[in-house]
Amino acid sequence: MSAPHTDYYAQPGEEAVGTVYTSMGGDWDSIAKEQAERGDELLVINMGPQHPSTHGVLRLIVEADGETVTSIRPGIGFLHTGIEKNMEYRTYTQGVAFVTRMDYCAPLFNEVAYCLAVERLLGIEDKIPQRANDIRVLMMELNRISSHLVAVGTGGMEIGALTMMTIGFREREMILDFLEAVTGLRMNHAYIRPGGVSTDLPEGGIDHLRDVIAWLHKHLPEYAQFCNENPIFKLRMCDIAYQDLTACMAMGVTGPMLRATGYGWDLRKKQPYCGYETYEFDVCTWDTSDAYGRFRVRLDEMWQSLRIVEQCAERLEASIGQPVMVEDAHLGWPGDLAVGPDGQGNSNEHVKHIMGQSMEGLIHHFKIVTEGFKVPTGQAYVPIESPKGELAAHVVSDGGTRPFRCHVRDPGFNHLQSVPLQCEGGMLSDVVVAVGSIDPVMGGVDR
Repeated sequence: MSAPHTDYYAQPGEEAVGTVYTSMGGDWDSIAKEQAERGDELLVINMGPQHPSTHGVLRLIVEADGETVTSIRPGIGFLHTGIEKNMEYRTYTQGVAFVTRMDYCAPLFNEVAYCLAVERLLGIEDKIPQRANDIRVLMMELNRISSHLVAVGTGGMEIGALTMMTIGFREREMILDFLEAVTGLRMNHAYIRPGGVSTDLPEGGIDHLRDVIAWLHKHLPEYAQFCNENPIFKLRMCDIAYQDLTACMAMGVTGPMLRATGYGWDLRKKQPYCGYETYEFDVCTWDTSDAYGRFRVRLDEMWQSLRIVEQCAERLEASIGQPVMVEDAHLGWPGDLAVGPDGQGNSNEHVKHIMGQSMEGLIHHFKIVTEGFKVPTGQAYVPIESPKGELAAHVVSDGGTRPFRCHVRDPGFNHLQSVPLQCEGGMLSDVVVAVGSIDPVMGGVDR
């Protein structure tokens, strides 16, 4: 613990008021002992480093006067994996397998942001096959629905609406089954690659997709029936975790939190990518600036994502057989990948060709997989609209086969700064509601 009046987080020239606690490591006992010696009614509560509604490991250091929160400070870093540093030692294509593990509730968005940045450095943004872009949009919008289902399901569970979680994960399973059929994995897919996607939809993929669409049309209305006008739900959500537009702009807040203030900022409309400007959908907003508004925005956005998924299904049905990877053989890695019955592996035709008929093909395949491709010197920052808000990849190249630096702007990192704004002055029981309405995923926050 630091000296009583040393605040390492204060602005230059700002004086500490009262006792400042800075907990580092296993010194909580000394904080508790000093607090007990003061003999006042102020409670210092350590919520975490594991706590509900965080989708990861978050610590909240709370000071409360009875049931009223007087001070709250998020403590992050418990899930740090060194992903960004690891990417400096892997090829650009291998980097996809790292970024997908950041926001693990929305892994495909991490992959798209990273690959779009690499493609901008390569100068091939306009050469990505149309079918590849359609598949990217399809996978992102299905992933958006599954991410929102986790947000509303776990958020409902934390306030006692357990059925919200059980039905939320039921629909999520249907989506993950489809993602597994396409990519071979339920999560952390490493499916989006620089230049396109690793494999086309499997045989029967469109029929499977239409089954998922029909299931969602049948079951998504249940969430509104359970919660929209439920008086208990509204009592726990309305006017809780209030943060208006001015505060959102000051704290760099984006996504459903921003749109719940009534401001319709959505990068899919404002700065389109992957052909989003060609799809019909609406930007969902609410006007309450609270936890309830964020819930309603996410609920409405699932329906808009379903609209986009239906349009993708029509386009993909009409473009069967078209390429899903850029034609440049120096970038298309790995060549002619197809998911087999075991969920992995190259197509038999491709393996037979490079192993038995073409020494040049075998050498090229070996070199492109082991060495990677060179990316011209430069840097690119590409933002996209993830389920949580603005997600962006800043990739710096020194002209080699590995990123000199890759930094990902995860919206949850910015949004956790808002916890004190939403919680101080409120009730201790509303802290979980506030954090759940932010929907942070700590894999993305810590990186």
